[in-house]
Amino acid sequence: MKHLLVALLFLLNACSIKDYEHTATKILILKTPKIKFSDIGYIRNSDSAIELELFVAGHVFKRIDINHLICVEDEGCMSKSSFNAEYFNASYPDEIFQNILLGRKIYGGENTLKSKSGFIQNIETKDVSILYRVSQKEIYFKDRKNRILIKIKEVN
Repeated sequence: MKHLLVALLFLLNACSIKDYEHTATKILILKTPKIKFSDIGYIRNSDSAIELELFVAGHVFKRIDINHLICVEDEGCMSKSSFNAEYFNASYPDEIFQNILLGRKIYGGENTLKSKSGFIQNIETKDVSILYRVSQKEIYFKDRKNRILIKIKEVN
């Protein structure tokens, strides 16, 4: 019984309301096997958590909370590897989605080239063919092998 209570508290804590230090309104394009989205969204984050809130015509379309688990509104919480397998590609590193949302290097910084206002990464493996560009105004992630596109732009 104690173990069940601890597991329940752990799960509820993973999906609980967080205090976010940064909030940014962005134009987001997500094309994955499970999500097709192009509109306004909010990215909220603190040191330990991220919330992605997607809007269509002014109404919340989907809310995704990233902490030690990834919680998708109406679908529940899952491990990062399970989320990647369901929404992106099973071969992706666990932290890839949060790193993309925050404009951080992916795959441990592999093949990073500095650009004028950020960096570019090209990742080629048997499972992925990724072009990832980060600048002050845009984050662009495209995996040609898996037909995944994530584009995050400033609203201005």
